[in-house]
Amino acid sequence: MARKTVMPYVLSSLLGSLALTSYASDPASCQTVRFAEVGWADISATTALSSVVLDGLGYKTSSQLASIPMAYAGMQRKNLDVFLGGWMPSIESMAKPFLDDGSVERVRTNLLGAKYTLAVPDYLHEQGLKDFADIAKFKDQLKGRIYGIESGNDGNVIIDGLIKANQFSLGDFKLVESSEAGMLSQVRRATSAKQPVVFLAWEPHPMNSNFSIRYLSGGDESFGPNYGAAVVDTHVRKGYLQECPNVGKLLNNLEFQLGMENEVMDAIINQKADPRAAATDWLKKNPQVLQGWLQGVTHFDGTEALPAVNKTLGL
Repeated sequence: MARKTVMPYVLSSLLGSLALTSYASDPASCQTVRFAEVGWADISATTALSSVVLDGLGYKTSSQLASIPMAYAGMQRKNLDVFLGGWMPSIESMAKPFLDDGSVERVRTNLLGAKYTLAVPDYLHEQGLKDFADIAKFKDQLKGRIYGIESGNDGNVIIDGLIKANQFSLGDFKLVESSEAGMLSQVRRATSAKQPVVFLAWEPHPMNSNFSIRYLSGGDESFGPNYGAAVVDTHVRKGYLQECPNVGKLLNNLEFQLGMENEVMDAIINQKADPRAAATDWLKKNPQVLQGWLQGVTHFDGTEALPAVNKTLGL
């Protein structure tokens, strides 16, 4: 009788253990997910949102700040796993060699409706600086300067190329390289004094609500058509989706919205919130996005994903 009682219990426990193990789709080597960041607030926001979710799923995350070329080189060398900032078409020339040789792979487009090109304050637009071809007409007022962001950034490379080729008669202009924060400080000073300024701008970003700005026409060949219309892609190192299918499923599900990113970025930039704290706060207020993001995803240990992430968020 004792054997009849014990054996089913042992068998049931063993089968339960095996069943739990069978649901765990990622090996231990995948438990740490290594993100590339390039110092842009939007990518800090999306990386933070993804990292908070992964933390709730039992993973560990890290972020490495790098230039765009170094981010792709890091994935090529398998020192980095994921980059959520594949702005296309602006960084296409930098990403293409890695995508072409297969060392980096495209997962999906994670954001539609983005913009990336030169912009001016609305008062300067009303004065006639509406197109790339108009910039040179305002050279004296602009002191021959166009404001970019960090050195090596794709937008800076494009602007520098226009200057060196004397396109739009920009040969005598100077590209002022700075950080994103430094460029925005210059724009803030200029707009406060109603002074002319031309600068690299993009959406999503709180600058679109903090300043009254207008994007310039005429940069189709450089920044893409329709005022620098862009999409943002998710890229990973070669073979990552196959090695880490559970994280891969999450990455395939991750889709962001302009409003979402603007809200998280506003907290990071204007409220000086830590990116993860800003992302956590946004997810607590908007938990409905988790339904789609976690479709077909499990916790690292094989258990259900949504309850685990909700618990981490305190929901």
